[in-house]
Amino acid sequence: MRAAPLLAAAALVLAGCGGVGTEGSTGGYVSGNGSITVVPPGEREKAPVLSGDDLEGKPLSTADFAGDTLVVNVWGSWCPPCRKEAPALAEVAKQYADRDVTFVGVLVRDKPAAALAFTRKQETPYRSIADFSGRTLLGFSGSLPSQAIPTTWVIDDRGRVAARVMDEVSASTLAGLVDDVKAGR
Repeated sequence: MRAAPLLAAAALVLAGCGGVGTEGSTGGYVSGNGSITVVPPGEREKAPVLSGDDLEGKPLSTADFAGDTLVVNVWGSWCPPCRKEAPALAEVAKQYADRDVTFVGVLVRDKPAAALAFTRKQETPYRSIADFSGRTLLGFSGSLPSQAIPTTWVIDDRGRVAARVMDEVSASTLAGLVDDVKAGR
């Protein structure tokens, strides 16, 4: 019974990635509308555990970072706003590296070699799960689903979805969201 909503969510995510001709689409993907959703602490839903192989084929799971604030970013090296926001994500990841904040990327619709070359060129200081099927993102269907590439979530230290950005995120916006979540807001 639960399979139908999950399949519908997967179709939405994959359609969002390739929505040529869809309102808000540009260059073969559906861009976000720039919306930022912040969930009050008492209303937050449990975040899914994301796991899979990273870009080098090594296992990676968000369960390994229980108790940390997590920043999860859905991206692809082919995505112009993803390429544009990559330096901001790297900047904030480095800024918060010693503050129990962990960044994890979720790579969609990309070739591992292209994505790995991109992360090396950008000197991305965190790893990404290679999610070619879109299944990893289905876990967010019960809280704040992804409908665009890029999407960034902030997950609080109790493992609950606290915020979502539906488009390119700036370093100052992301740092502000992380600060608010870490402060219990």
